[in-house]
Amino acid sequence: MREEVVVSEYDPRWVEDYHVERNKIMKVLTEICVDFEHIGSTSVPGLGAKPLIDMMAAVHELNDVKAVHMEALGELGYEYVPKPDFPERLFFRKGQWRAGTHHLHVYKYKSVEWKDNLLFRNALRRDSEVMQEYYALKKMLEQQFRHDRVGYTAAKAAFIQSIIQKARLYEDRRR
Repeated sequence: MREEVVVSEYDPRWVEDYHVERNKIMKVLTEICVDFEHIGSTSVPGLGAKPLIDMMAAVHELNDVKAVHMEALGELGYEYVPKPDFPERLFFRKGQWRAGTHHLHVYKYKSVEWKDNLLFRNALRRDSEVMQEYYALKKMLEQQFRHDRVGYTAAKAAFIQSIIQKARLYEDRRR
């Protein structure tokens, strides 16, 4: 069954949900995880989002994640989903296919992908105009891609990349 794309109003319980899941996951990854972050729209206070908690864990090397870690994550309900198109990430989903409730992205610490996720999140947290622009885009795309989560995600990509580029310039100027 496919879940509809529904962008909900911001819910402060998303942060609580993140902390509950983070604590469970950290018990499994404690010896290999060097950082852990709440990312995605649910991590931005005031931003409406699909009620899907995105988290990212950092490791020194992706091959630090062994079968024992994957099995333990599986016991927590996190299914490993191979993504050959994204060799720089390990992806785990909790919930049904195309209707996950939680996503865990594992990246190499301080990789471009790790940094870009933080740049995007922090730009949305820092600039309410950018956050509102992103929310308006999400609401428009919600209607256009009501039954197509992949299309919805793809349609946001250009906006996300433009914000990451601006955030890189912002960070460079601050140095």
